[in-house]
Amino acid sequence: MTVRAVRRAALVPRNVVIALLNAYRLVISPLYGDVCRYHPSCSAYSLRAVQVHGVLRGGFLTGRRLVRCHPWAAGGIDDVPEPEHRTTTTTARGFVVLGTSGT
Repeated sequence: MTVRAVRRAALVPRNVVIALLNAYRLVISPLYGDVCRYHPSCSAYSLRAVQVHGVLRGGFLTGRRLVRCHPWAAGGIDDVPEPEHRTTTTTARGFVVLGTSGT
């Protein structure tokens, strides 16, 4: 296996989690309505965190965000921290592929 093939295979868990988050946002999230005190919503934050940082770090960031999101939170804008270097890019459907982009 080439290095590129290994890197591509390493993106599979990330894209599986992205598919699950998209399904949640499509099916379950609309049932609750707009209840998140933060912008972006917790599910949008989670999606972006996994897209940018991967399953482990993105999951950690999501967990921290969910702990902060409660009825007594002040809320506000809480963007996902951007990494110093990105080796992936996001497709129009939100999945992650190898390659860099200007965004």
